[in-house]
Amino acid sequence: MKDTLANINIQQFQHDLVSWFTREQRDLPWRKDSDPYKVWVSEIMLQQTRVDTVIPYYERFLKKFPTLADFAAADDESVLKIWEGLGYYSRVRNLHSAVKEVVEEYGGRVPNTPEEISKLKGVGPYTAGAVLSIAYGLPEPAVDGNVMRVLSRILLMKDDIAKASTRKLFEHAVRVLIFRENPSYFNQALMELGALICTPTSPSCLLCPVQEHCAAFAEGMQNELPVKTKKTKTRHENRLAAVLKNDKGQYLIQKRPDKGLLANLWEFPHYEETGEYEMKKSALHSFLRENIEAEVQLENGSFVRVDHVFSHLTWTIHAYAGQLLTPFELAEEFRLVTKEELEQFAFPVSHQKIWKAYKEQYLLNVTENARH
Repeated sequence: MKDTLANINIQQFQHDLVSWFTREQRDLPWRKDSDPYKVWVSEIMLQQTRVDTVIPYYERFLKKFPTLADFAAADDESVLKIWEGLGYYSRVRNLHSAVKEVVEEYGGRVPNTPEEISKLKGVGPYTAGAVLSIAYGLPEPAVDGNVMRVLSRILLMKDDIAKASTRKLFEHAVRVLIFRENPSYFNQALMELGALICTPTSPSCLLCPVQEHCAAFAEGMQNELPVKTKKTKTRHENRLAAVLKNDKGQYLIQKRPDKGLLANLWEFPHYEETGEYEMKKSALHSFLRENIEAEVQLENGSFVRVDHVFSHLTWTIHAYAGQLLTPFELAEEFRLVTKEELEQFAFPVSHQKIWKAYKEQYLLNVTENARH
C-alpha cells in the first residue's frame, strides 16, 4: 500500500473525486443540511440497509423526533415502533441510549472530538468518522464496506477486508488521501463511488472519475478485489407460531427478552420445532398449554408460511390461527390486546407478515361477510 500511496497524485485524485461527487451526488434527504443529529441518525440507519429502504424511515423518524431532545425524551416503545421493519434493532436502542447521554452529559450537543463521540454507545470508528467529517468538517476517516472496496482497488490492497485489523490500514490510507478543505465531500464521495460505480461485482470502470488513479484497473484486477473471506454458514430454524384470539376479540402477544435477538419487540407466541412436519399442530398445542397454561383450539392447517433471513440465522415459521377457550392468568411478558391496540406495538418483520396474512384471511373475510 505504501508504494501505491506514494505513486498516486493525491491532489489530482482529490480533485477528480470531489468534483465528480459535487456534480453527480444523489439527492438524499440527509444531505439537505449537516445537523450532527440528522447525520448521526442517517448513518445508523444506513448500516446494513439499502438507501432506498432507509429514505422513508428517515423521513418518518425526523417527523416524529425532529430534534435530539425530542428523541431523548421518547419512550422505548415508540422508539421501537418507529424503527419497526428496519431490522437490526440494537442500532436504535444504542442510538437512543447515546442520545440521552448527549443530553445529560454534553448539554444536548453531539460531541465534536473523536475521543468523546467514540465513548457513546453504538458509535464505532465508522459512525464517529462520518459524523465528525460530514457534520463538523473534521478530516477523520469514515471507513465502511464501500470505502474498503474502493480503496482496495485503487491502492491494489490484497488484505482481507473481513479482518478487523485491515480497517486500520484503510483508515491510515484515508488520512493520507483526505481532502482537508472538504472532508465531508471527500468521505461521502468515496461512499457514493462504492455505491454507484465501484460496485461489488461488474464495477463500471469506464465511468469511474478516478479510473486513471486505480492500480487494480491498470493491472486488470478490479474483479478480484477486495479480498474477503466468506462468513460462516447460517443456521436454520423451523418455528411454529399461533395467532390466538379470545371471546372478547383480544389477541395474545408476547414481549421478547430485553437482551439478544429482536430484544423488547412483540410477537405472537412461537418456538423452534425440531420434530416431524405431521406433528406440527399437536406440538404447538402442547407448547401453548405448557407456556400460557390455557386451553386453546387450533385450526387444522397453518394459514401462512413465513421465511425470514437474519445475518446469522434463517427462520421458517408456520403460523396457525386459534381460539383461547378459557380465561387464564397472564405472565408478565404476555398481553391481551384488541386488533387496534395490536397495531401500536412494534413487531419484527416476520410477525408483521403473520399478522398481515391473518387479517387478509380472517378479519377481511369477516368484514366482507358482514356487508352481505
